[in-house]
Amino acid sequence: MDGKAPIPVQGPINLIVAVSFGLLVAPRILKLAKYGGVNIHPSILPEFRGPAPLHHALLSDRKTTGVTLQTLHPTRFDDGKIIDQTPYPGIEHGAETVEDLRDKLAPLGADMLVQSLRNHSFLPPIQEAIKSEAFRTPAMLTYASKVGPKDRHIDWATWAASDILRRQKVIGPLWNTTEALIRDGCGQRRVLKRIIWVQGFRHLEEECHLFPAIGHPILVGLHGSVQNVYIRTYDGNTLVADKVKIEGQPMTDASLAARRTGLVPMSMKLGSLRQYAQDFVAFHTQLT
Repeated sequence: MDGKAPIPVQGPINLIVAVSFGLLVAPRILKLAKYGGVNIHPSILPEFRGPAPLHHALLSDRKTTGVTLQTLHPTRFDDGKIIDQTPYPGIEHGAETVEDLRDKLAPLGADMLVQSLRNHSFLPPIQEAIKSEAFRTPAMLTYASKVGPKDRHIDWATWAASDILRRQKVIGPLWNTTEALIRDGCGQRRVLKRIIWVQGFRHLEEECHLFPAIGHPILVGLHGSVQNVYIRTYDGNTLVADKVKIEGQPMTDASLAARRTGLVPMSMKLGSLRQYAQDFVAFHTQLT
């Protein structure tokens, strides 16, 4: 919307309907409509107010959710009168990705909107739907802020393996920073580089007790034909990384990237790995 009021082509505007719009509808435009505007929001308001309700419902591991039909507030997002909404706690969605959850909720929102238009529940005076008792305490509410790079930055000290695996499905790929070895005209030096876990992680079922610290990767399988990068989470689980992208380099195997960038303290020639007595070696530093 460019901020200019639309020009009615077939008489006056009765109602403005906004779905996944992402911007405030200007008051001067709302005033052009006889009955203002309504919006379908994919959560049970006031829970998950904000621009990313689907993401935050999944990140919070909510098994149930729903939709809300509300009036459009002229100056604030998701703060209109609630005309109708899915009864709390909502439907069991079974979704693991934003796309799956959107596809589950879209028909519910469409049906709710059509029903409201048919029974004229958007007409004043609006009988606001009763909000669940679960939302009486502000501390119980979660604001669904826009998802950004900081939400993908793994905190190995506080994120459990399940948190990491869930986030990579919902908002991945995730990332960290690490000290990579750079060779240039000045010789060798270590610089902070972003390491992007482009294909995420796999959960290692068997226990591994080789780690120097939480979030400190190791390269395992030095005596074999295949090497893997293992990382221990704070809740005692082990994750395996397959493909990574070091900032400024193409995507490659995690083990190959570790050798090429000097993340492991050894010759980068694969044949030399077998000279080590142990079958693993730790990265130079922990991930940050």
